Amino acid sequence: MKIFLMLISGIAWTVVYIDCIRIGFKHKTYAIPLWALALNISWEIQHGIIGFHILGPSLQVVINGIWALFDIIILITFFKFGKKYFPKNIKNKWFYIWGILVLLVSFVVEFIFIVEFGRILGGGYSAFLQNLLMSVLFIRMLVQRNSAEGQSTTIAISKFVGTLAPTVLFGIVGSITMGGPNKLMLWTGILIAVIDVIYIMMLQKAKQKERLNEKSFLF
Repeated sequence: MKIFLMLISGIAWTVVYIDCIRIGFKHKTYAIPLWALALNISWEIQHGIIGFHILGPSLQVVINGIWALFDIIILITFFKFGKKYFPKNIKNKWFYIWGILVLLVSFVVEFIFIVEFGRILGGGYSAFLQNLLMSVLFIRMLVQRNSAEGQSTTIAISKFVGTLAPTVLFGIVGSITMGGPNKLMLWTGILIAVIDVIYIMMLQKAKQKERLNEKSFLF
């Protein structure tokens, strides 16, 4: 059961990253909000390095490394295409400075979680909390762009499934390394699931509206 849930989560999140890269270059945009992306990269790099130091080249360490590479490519799409969303009256150099600052802050935040709660609990808590932030920021991105640009149903549903699996694993089934079922992860996971469903519904409506506008334009 535990291996199955971990496998489902790993596959689903890999689909998220691959489709984010695909759609980012296709739409000439970035598909993951900056703060969520920066926190993800920081988590994967720090836990990849610490995990390798403790466990060696284990499966999870390898997966963290692959996800970090995917996220770095998505970060490239942010720096390559993200300027168009930045205020026009602010010089371009501040766009790059802001991106670097967000990355630095994210690295510090992830490190604080490890120092305060340890590698296992700190990694679990930060992963769920930044996932919750990502869910909220996806809705914000949809509203700000006023379109489905840089977003896809594949990304939205895969994120939902990829988070639901570890919510069941760590919040209900329980893990020895986590000290049994974890209420914080359970309730944070439930909140994420609710917001993700809302986002999927909003995204579908936005796509439907765009399809209707395209048909109206053609006729």
